[in-house]
Order: sequence, then C-alpha cells, then structure tokens
Amino acid sequence: MTSALVWFRRDLRTYDHAALFHALKAHDQVYCVFVFDSTMLAKLPRSDRRVEFILRAVVEVAEALRRMGGALIILQGDPCDEIPKLAARLGVQAVYANRDYEPAALQRDAAVEGNIRRLAEVEFFLFKDQVIFDCDEVLTQQRTPFSVFTPYKNAWLKRLSPFYLQAYPVERYAAHLAIPDAVLPAPTLSELGFLPADLASLPLPTGMRGARRLFLAFTERLDHYASDRDFPAVNGTSTLSAHLRFGTVSIRQLTGYAQSQSGRGAATWLSELIWRDFYHMILWHHPHVVTQAFKPAMETLVWDDAPDLLAAWQQGKTGYPLVDAAMRQLMHTGFMHNRLRMVTASFLTKDLGVDWRLGERWFAEKLLDFDLAANNGGWQWAASTGCDAQPWFRIFNPVTQSEKFDPQGHFIRRYVPEILSLPNQFIHAPWKMNASQQAACGVLLGRDYPLPVVDHAVARERTLQRFSTVRK
Repeated sequence: MTSALVWFRRDLRTYDHAALFHALKAHDQVYCVFVFDSTMLAKLPRSDRRVEFILRAVVEVAEALRRMGGALIILQGDPCDEIPKLAARLGVQAVYANRDYEPAALQRDAAVEGNIRRLAEVEFFLFKDQVIFDCDEVLTQQRTPFSVFTPYKNAWLKRLSPFYLQAYPVERYAAHLAIPDAVLPAPTLSELGFLPADLASLPLPTGMRGARRLFLAFTERLDHYASDRDFPAVNGTSTLSAHLRFGTVSIRQLTGYAQSQSGRGAATWLSELIWRDFYHMILWHHPHVVTQAFKPAMETLVWDDAPDLLAAWQQGKTGYPLVDAAMRQLMHTGFMHNRLRMVTASFLTKDLGVDWRLGERWFAEKLLDFDLAANNGGWQWAASTGCDAQPWFRIFNPVTQSEKFDPQGHFIRRYVPEILSLPNQFIHAPWKMNASQQAACGVLLGRDYPLPVVDHAVARERTLQRFSTVRK
C-alpha cells in the first residue's frame, strides 16, 4: 500500500485537477489538505473579501471530497512547516501539488520540498494546472521567451491540440481517496481573524457551483462578447476572473469551450485567455517585473511624488466621472471592469504622473480576482513600461473613453450618485457646466463633486515630455 498527500492551493475544485488525478492514479491511499497560510493572511486587511471567497470554496471542496469517499484536512499555519509535519504524521510517500509561478510561491515550494525530503525521503511532485502552456512550452524559433503578444499567440495556437485540453478524470480513481483519523471542521471567518465580506455586492457566486453558474450564463452571451465587453454598464464579460484565480473552474474547460465555438465572440475570448498564459510566461521568465519595469530603460522614468493625487484616485474623487466610478466600483465590490482597469491605470500614470507600482499595489489589495501575473502585466502595459505595452505616447483621454464606452452615463450614475441629475451632455465632463446649469441640476462643483484634479491636456504634455527623455 502506498499513500500520498495532495496539497490544494489555487486549484479549489475536485474535477479536472492535475495533482489530484496523478496522486489518485499512482497511489492506493490519497489524503487531501488545504492550509490557510498564516504568513499571507497576516498581511491582509481584516475586511479582505478574498478570504471569505476562499473559505466558501474550501468548504465546498471538503463537501465534494466527502461525497467521493474522502475528506479535506484544513490547517492554519505556515505551509513550510505544516505540510512536512502532516506528511510525516500520515506516513505518505509523496506530496502532490499544482505549480504556482509567482516568485514568493516558488520560494515557498522550494522550502516545502526541502523540508519534506528530509522526512524519510518523501517525494514532492508539481503539475501544470492553472494555464494551458507554461514555462518553456511556447518559445520563439530561437528558443527564447516571447516578449510580444501576437507572435506568442500564433505560436500558442499552433501548438494547441486536443491533448492539452483533455480533462483529468479524477472520478475514475476516486476510490483511492483516504480519510484520516480525525478531520476538523473548517474555521469560521472570525476564527481566521477576518470580518464577513459583502460578496453579494458583485453579485458573485462562489465555489465550483458558482463558477459553473457563471460559465453557463456566459455561454448565452458569448456571441456578443467582442462587441459588449468594453461597456461597463453591460453584462458583457465572463465574470470568471476570480474563479480562474482560485481554480474553482478549469482553464482547460474554458479554453476548450472557447476553441470549439465559432464566431468573433469566442475568438476574442480565447485571445483573452491566451493573454493570461502570456503574462504567466512573462512572470516566470522575468521575475524582476514584480518590482521593476520590464523595459530597463523605463526604470529611469522620474515619477511625481503626489500623495494627494494618489489619494484622490484611490477614493474616486478625481473629478473625472468615469475614473471615479471605476475606482468606487473597486472599493464597493472588489471588482473592476477590464476596460476601466486600463482607463484608471492610464489616468494614474499618464494624467497624474504617479508610479505604476503604487497603482498596482492598490489593485493587489482591493481586487477579489487579484493575480500577480495579470495585474503586473496590465499595469505595465498601461504605463508603457512592460512587454508589448501600449506606446508611451498613447494616452487615454478619460472624457473620450467615457463618451465612447458609457455614452448614456449609466455606469457613472450607478457609482457616482452626486451627479445623478446631470444630463448626458455633461455627465462625462461636469466642469463644462456654467453656474446656472449647475444650479439647475442641484450640483455645485467643488462642493458636491470635485473639480478635475488635473487638466488632461496639460497632463498629456507633461507625460510626453517625461517619456521623451527615456525612449530608446
């Protein structure tokens, strides 16, 4: 009889799960564990929505494993200590997990592997599960990493075959699931030291069942994805980003579905999924992007020290309605529409002249779907410091973006109620109203809603000058 331990991390599902499948197939008894990492939880604000999202998903995984004949061991502590101790206590021959690509996670996994190998030579196996292609699987003809998306996408599509989209049939070997002597119930949020989160404000169903509900609903909208996805007042996106982040849905399932459908909507969505692989590849090959610009020349940029402007941006009080609505959506829900992530990132870096790292850090704290690779890639794209970034001279006009993607102001009015009464003529640029027009609407700019913190035209010229000194 051989036994193994499967360590669940950002793969909170019991189907199409690479590590679980391989462990079940190779061993007679397979135990499962999830560790609430105390080293990570200690760094989070007590109201962090992600903890409740994770907890709900963990509880569902535990229920699913029970129905399959197994159990989920739920621990709290440092995984570098907890996983080796548990492996020793259970007497397993191997620990299985799915690969993570973030530098801190790589250090953690190296420490875990070192610790468990000292326990009677227990093996540590990692598998690809959260992307379709990782590490060195998609390279240029010169065997170097891509730094431009379109040729990467073409190579990615050329390599894709049904083999990479096959689901791992976990159920086939479910009889090998094992139950330890004692299984404690999942901790409560308060026991973890966190406050309840208003996940209903999205609304976002959680766990595997929630992911399935969202996916099935999105399949009904997929044909319109290409045309609707840029309009924040329209339910045009998949809303699956948080589920992809925590693995409550299978990337193989989503990619397989997108690839099997015809039409512009499916092709556009597939391209977005490929972007996700692209940014994970960039992070793997260029871990310096976590703290530095992908392009070394861009490290010489001199950003403005403007804490007041940063605070106005964070609080949604810049005087630019679409920017403010987006930032308030983030504060209220933990979510921000993808188009608005680009708009707000461009505004912070190119209108306010603030270092992209400060914006990335804010998103990392507030986003329910925060993923280091995608967040970093998106911010460096908007700031023109990253790989295949938008040209440094491309500067989003927040008013033009507002008029184009929220023409009737529906999204703005939802999150900026101070200007609810403004006519469409002024909803995108309230400062164009004269005093009598403001009085007629019952809105006094500077009192009820802020005047613009910067003049876009002036800020644009400053940004062009800022980048012109470093461009290569």
